[in-house]
Order: sequence, then C-alpha cells, then structure tokens
Amino acid sequence: MAGLKLKLACNDYDRTRALIDGRVKPAGIDLDVTVLKPRELFPRMLDDREFDVSELSLGSYASLVARGTSPFVAIPVTLSKLFRHDAIYVRKGAGIERPQDLKGKRVGTTQFGATAAVTIKGLLSDEFGVAASDMKWFVGGLNTPTEKPLIPLNLPKDVSLEFLGPGRTLEAMLAAGELDALFSILIPQMFLDGSPIIARLFQDFKTVEQDYFRRTRIFPVMHIVAIKQKVYRENPWIAKNLFRAFCEARDIALEPLYDTDALIDALPWLIDHIEENWRVFGKDFWAYDVEPNRPAFDALCRWVNEQGLAPRRVTVEELFVPVE
Repeated sequence: MAGLKLKLACNDYDRTRALIDGRVKPAGIDLDVTVLKPRELFPRMLDDREFDVSELSLGSYASLVARGTSPFVAIPVTLSKLFRHDAIYVRKGAGIERPQDLKGKRVGTTQFGATAAVTIKGLLSDEFGVAASDMKWFVGGLNTPTEKPLIPLNLPKDVSLEFLGPGRTLEAMLAAGELDALFSILIPQMFLDGSPIIARLFQDFKTVEQDYFRRTRIFPVMHIVAIKQKVYRENPWIAKNLFRAFCEARDIALEPLYDTDALIDALPWLIDHIEENWRVFGKDFWAYDVEPNRPAFDALCRWVNEQGLAPRRVTVEELFVPVE
C-alpha cells in the first residue's frame, strides 16, 4: 500500500543521508526529498511554503510562533547544532580586545534575525553584558548583494540598523575602516586570505566554547524540522513517524564513530577528537527531542524576545508537537 506522499527539503548532512538515499523510510510516508543548502531552502519554505516538511531556522520559527503567525509546527529534530564564538571577527585597530569593547561599535552581519546572529547576540548579552542595542548594525552580503530578512523585522527603536545599498559589501566596509566587526557564519574571504586587518575576537574559541557549554549546558541549536500546519492537522500521526525516521538516519550516521577498527584504518586522529567530544558533551552529544536540548531551546526563546524579534517569550513546549 502506498504511503502518504510528502515533499521533504533538507541539506545533505551525514545525519540525513539515509533518508535522502532511501535506506530509511518513515512508516506510512513516501518522501520526495529535495537537497538544498539552508540559504536557498529557508526562503523557499518561509516565503512560498514549497515543501510539506523542511529543515528550518530555529530563530525564524520561534519568532513566528511568538508572533502567532507560524504556518508551521515543528518536531524536535536538531539537524544543526553549532557554537558561534568563532563567528565573531574584529578589525584590528578598532579597539576591540575583549567582548565588552563591542559596545558602541559598528557591526556587520548578513542576517540580523538568523539563528546564528541571535545566538551570538545572546551569548554576548548573557556573558558580557553587551546588548544588541549597544551596537550599530549594518546588514548586507559579505561580498554579494544584500539578502532580504528571512522574516520581517520590527525592531525596537533603540536598535540602530542599516541595510546596505547596491555596490556595498560588508568585507569592503571592514577593509575601508567603515566597520569594526563582522558576525559571520561564513569565514570572510579576507580572513582566509590572511589579511592583517581581521582577526577572530575569540582566538582560542574551542576552549571558550567548551567552557561555555560546561557552565550553561547550552549546545546552540541552529535548525529544526518544520511541517506545514495544514499537512499536520490532516495527518497528525506523521510527526511521530518522521521523528523516528530522522532518529534512525542519525543513528546510522553515528554508528561508524564507534567502530574503532575502522577509525584506526582510516583516520587515527579522529579517535582523540571523538573521545574529547564524549568527555565534554557526553556520548549522546547529538541527541534529538526536547529534554536533552532544553537549555538551548529555552535560551533561544528568551533571546528572540530580548532582541525584539518576538513580542513575547514562548515556552519550549509551544515550539514542538508531540512525537511520543
């Protein structure tokens, strides 16, 4: 018997590959999978509702839930988790030696409301007392035209934000001394080229991130999995079956990490890296579901509200439909 046909869009991660190639099939569902990078996928889902099920920006989704305008529900599948301390770049000579020095500075970013930017602003506020309103914001492309916000912005009046016009880019502004810092999930080309005028704020970011996790238990979640409201209302059973399938695909990806014979033959250095992750995060470091990720979910709900992206602080329970 044919299953319910659903269009799924996600990136090609190791943890989604078994769904993409068909090794894992959610019970009762026939998936038509489209592989897209998040930068292309998110606008197509947020603007056009192009897919039935999709990887989605957690920051955008939480903001829509808080506004009462979300056309989606979500399941607690944490497809992307990343610390963002390494994404803060500063211009040498701008007088930024420590995070507190960002107050009053001109900061460029590609998306003010994207989860990565929300996370950076949140950790700066929580850890160092630097609020979003303490900086002057410039939004544009690193070396490409400015992208429109993933969802409409309605920011507090104390937040100064300017969208770059045609011909202006963030890296060019930094090089010209018109910006003091960049918050960028993509490594700036001038950094890759070894430019002497740009550096990471946290040069030993790995140590800083590990300390942050030990103290806060926050392993920041970037992307979750969203389902169109209409599709879910008509077929509420799909949430559980999709969740189980994503978990199975993740487990297939994780299994080789425990095969030490294979690791010794292939990449001996990887064993130390994996064991370090276990020591810091525990062996279930890529857990799905709500409870293992509650500190990260709760922080994100608070941050979108504090930063003026959401009119209220939603609860973690409001974000997700039942999957058990």
